[in-house]
Amino acid sequence: MELEVLRKDMVAAMKAKDKVTKEAVSSLISAVKKVAIDEGCRDEIKGDLVDRVILKELKTVKEQLDTCPESREDLKAEYQARYDVIAKYAPKQMDAAEVKTYLEEKFADVIATKNKGQIMKAVMADMKGKADGKVINQVVAELCK
Repeated sequence: MELEVLRKDMVAAMKAKDKVTKEAVSSLISAVKKVAIDEGCRDEIKGDLVDRVILKELKTVKEQLDTCPESREDLKAEYQARYDVIAKYAPKQMDAAEVKTYLEEKFADVIATKNKGQIMKAVMADMKGKADGKVINQVVAELCK
């Protein structure tokens, strides 16, 4: 995902008077800019940085949705709408079956050791942004049995 796409979508949402989309995309742009400044690449914001920030924001909104009290239907609806908007921009993540296949192909030698810590260390660097860490952890645990 490129930052310019987010900017265009925010402008389109403003023109359409779509407040939910505008706020969600605006917060994504702000988060991307903040991370870019923190990492010292303010002028050249790469697509992988944008994807990483989108995934982090998606995870944050998901946690808000999960921890929201049942009695607060208004908040739940707001968080769900925000989650739906951000999810449209998030890069596709691998599911458990795809992760297992990928690991068995690429990391067969490390998996043979059955050392979960060693496997996770080798795998996480390679799979960052491709799959959720929890899914990877579950698959590695299953492979170590």
